[in-house]
Amino acid sequence: MQALLQNDVLLAALSSWLLAQILKVIIHRAIAGHWDFGVAWSTGGMPSTHSAIVAGLATSVALQHGLHDTRFAITVVFAGIVMYDAAGIRRAAGLHAHILNQILAELFEGHPLSQARLRELLGHTPLQVLVGALIGIASAWGYWHWLR
Repeated sequence: MQALLQNDVLLAALSSWLLAQILKVIIHRAIAGHWDFGVAWSTGGMPSTHSAIVAGLATSVALQHGLHDTRFAITVVFAGIVMYDAAGIRRAAGLHAHILNQILAELFEGHPLSQARLRELLGHTPLQVLVGALIGIASAWGYWHWLR
């Protein structure tokens, strides 16, 4: 456990995730007009915490080992896959769920049907992914330069 608490790469990545989670709640409050701490644990929303943590991880590896290091290359590829998935595949699945929910509502209007709806907010817009990545980079940079 002590080794984990001394792993600056891990701590910087986790601080990026935590900052993005806190900002997600604050941004939701600013948009919706009420506090909902549940958004911190839900998928989707602004900013992408997935993007923040992987960008923070890649930034931390770069700061500790350098841009030339194989570990940095691995984390950049990993971050790219995660961010592509968040903005591409999971977002598309959310849009499909939205359309299916509309079809079910119109098709079975007035007929008894299960009240269960498909979850629509699964992924992120490209802007949410970009903001999450920028938060991750800035947070990791701040961790390495001011908190370590």
